Amino acid sequence: MVDRGLRGDSLDLTLESIREFAARHLGDASLLAFDAADEMPLDLVRAMCGAELGLQLLFVPEEFGGVGAGAFDVYRVCELMAGIDLGIATGVLATSLGSDPIRIGGSPEQKTRWLGRVAQEGLLVAYAATEPEAGSDLPALRTVATPIQEADRTVGYSISGRKQWISNGGVADLYCVLALAPQGPSWFIVERDAPGLGHGKREEKHGIRASNTAAVFLDKVRVDVDCLIGGVEGQGLAQAQAVFGYTRLMVAAFGLGGGWNALDRAIRYSRERSVSGGPLAEKQGYTHKLIVPHAVRLEAARAFTEEVAARLDEGEGNLNTEGAIAKLVATEAANLAADAALQALGGYGYVREYMVEKLRRDVRITTIYEGTSEIMEMTIARDRWQTHLKTRGDHYHEQGRVLDRLAVLKPGCGAEIAALALHALAEVMEQCRTQRLTRSQHVLLRLGEMIAQAECCASLTRRAAAATSGTIHPKAVTRFEPSALAAMARVFARETALQVGEAGMRLVIGAGAEAIASTLASALNLSRIHSAQAGLLADMDRVGDALYARAVDRPVQPGLPLEVGTAGGRT
Repeated sequence: MVDRGLRGDSLDLTLESIREFAARHLGDASLLAFDAADEMPLDLVRAMCGAELGLQLLFVPEEFGGVGAGAFDVYRVCELMAGIDLGIATGVLATSLGSDPIRIGGSPEQKTRWLGRVAQEGLLVAYAATEPEAGSDLPALRTVATPIQEADRTVGYSISGRKQWISNGGVADLYCVLALAPQGPSWFIVERDAPGLGHGKREEKHGIRASNTAAVFLDKVRVDVDCLIGGVEGQGLAQAQAVFGYTRLMVAAFGLGGGWNALDRAIRYSRERSVSGGPLAEKQGYTHKLIVPHAVRLEAARAFTEEVAARLDEGEGNLNTEGAIAKLVATEAANLAADAALQALGGYGYVREYMVEKLRRDVRITTIYEGTSEIMEMTIARDRWQTHLKTRGDHYHEQGRVLDRLAVLKPGCGAEIAALALHALAEVMEQCRTQRLTRSQHVLLRLGEMIAQAECCASLTRRAAAATSGTIHPKAVTRFEPSALAAMARVFARETALQVGEAGMRLVIGAGAEAIASTLASALNLSRIHSAQAGLLADMDRVGDALYARAVDRPVQPGLPLEVGTAGGRT
């Protein structure tokens, strides 16, 4: 296995340093105060990106003064940072996103100069791409870079336009600005004191209020020609696309950190809160609705995220679609988990003095920035649709056959149920082809959702099998022992198979292919999918035991009083 990231115990030391810093400076009281004041703790962010903690070094290659962390390292750091505070994580890690155009597309001289300064000086960087009218549609740029000519040669550019929703927009030392040059969209480096550069007031956001988000204004901002990243116009969109797999993986890690933070607080609360003679932790109606399903979905997203991180570190291309899948599943799971955590605390969850209310607001952004969930669904569907066509409909059948073989080699990891989901997905996509259903945008979006869940399902079964055989990635999160991971894999495989089979049938028939309804159920193997649900409740019990670290044979009480989850704890 190739590992291009931190060596030895460097990752563990980095994570421990972050935990110690957070224990000193970022307790719940401080985080709630930053949120209430809508204030970015700029001094703390600069300390984290400076000599005290040095997180900026993770994102800079060794040859330019950094430590050259790999994708797996950055995923682990992102999850931990988001588990402390998503707003502060956004402020710290915006520097990584902001400097990506230089890291990917810069000339050797530009990398030496600017990445060297990020490493040595702890510069905060902003990624100034989004515009008020363009949103996530980067080609629809209105910010213009006009060449400045002297003696028939270009000596610089005059940049004018407006950027919107820019993380670190009001506090950055350096801006990477996407603008329309004569030969096409291009990235430019702009320093904060450049004449004509300004920013609006900080946005009063729903969540991540400990981060700075502001509009950025450019009024005939002059930059020298050597501030054109890469030295060639028109490379901006390609340079942006080159890192989507990596940056969206970071946001997936944000989802994991925020979602687990919320869920862990609900778990702690349920241990302490007693209702009708026992703690909520022993009430199946509480654990199996508000805790267990969300833990399983987060771990399914983790399994896929870790696979993608490992593949990036092994040099396997950009993996833009895989990054989109990781982001979609992890952030949607995080939002469901945070919402469940708020519900789990009842009235306490709804008031601002308890962190889960804040967490619920914070995680919401993860399904929006770095591409909305809907953009992720379309990205996934379009790419995998082309794969389906190129393989004559065999792509997901082949993945299903691989899982069928894994089920024989590693029984009990849910692979045989996951295989049902992959085979059903192949049939749904083939029916969409023969019936020409992908003319409907809604069909494509729903396919993207099903594809993402199915691929994460396959990843979780592989993770469970690897844990059983002791071959899990050495930097992987190992919170759950192999038997617990196997139970999670079986739970998620059942959910995924049912979702793909029944929602797929609904989609195909609902889109106008009702004539094939009588044969579609058989093609999707719905009867086997339904039979595979056997054992679901027992596996949910096993997951609950793992989450609460209790003996496997400890009974879980089925009763649930009506008062649980109501505001104020009263019926």
